[in-house]
Amino acid sequence: MEPNLLILGGTTEATALCRALHEAGTRATVSLAGRVERPIRQPLPLRVGGFGGAEGLAAYLTAHKITHVIDATHPFAAQMSRNAVEACTLTNTPLIALTRAPWTPEAGDDWTRVPDIAGAVKALDRAPERVMLAVGRMHLPEFAPNPQHFYLLRLVDAPDTPPDFPDHFVQVDRGPFSYDGDLALMRAHKITMVVSKNSGGTGAQAKLLAARTLGLPVVMIDRPALPARAEAHSVAEVLGWLDHTPTDLGV
Repeated sequence: MEPNLLILGGTTEATALCRALHEAGTRATVSLAGRVERPIRQPLPLRVGGFGGAEGLAAYLTAHKITHVIDATHPFAAQMSRNAVEACTLTNTPLIALTRAPWTPEAGDDWTRVPDIAGAVKALDRAPERVMLAVGRMHLPEFAPNPQHFYLLRLVDAPDTPPDFPDHFVQVDRGPFSYDGDLALMRAHKITMVVSKNSGGTGAQAKLLAARTLGLPVVMIDRPALPARAEAHSVAEVLGWLDHTPTDLGV
């Protein structure tokens, strides 16, 4: 059976995988959640929006005769990843996650690890700081209980309504980001603390390297727990998995 892939995308790794599959002539569709107004153009057919939970995704896999699923969503897109595991189990569809290795603290880092967004909000219950808040647009309202801080917010899209922070600055930008750029940005806004999800990879690591240089504390939000699944950390690993994973699921 000719491979027919579904890529759950939204990351730079997903875009790189799409390019590689397009160049190889592999049949595939990339699916995006639709949370970004200006998604990066993909060389593969694109669908946008949810599936309707695990059962909806399972129905899609069956209806479109999908042979393999690659979950290349953000490491914090936990519900989508859980749905992918369940749907692929229901339909007996091979699944692999193309995910970034998590960051780990190194010499010179001053990290406080918290288990989730609520833990980061609790960690900011303190005297006023100048915070680079790198958690994404969807989670900003959860930090409203700590209005005493200045917040530097770097977002892919400008918010529809101003964030509910008395003192903040919105930087509209899309990664990957550079060390020099983040160092200059943090100095310009006199940042004293960084709050970050442990997204991993290199595209958003610059802020951590800049924080190390400036001797700033970092509140690091751990990744959500996910069901067991096959994982790869590079496009080459995914392509190798495809070469060795049967497409005729009836055999």
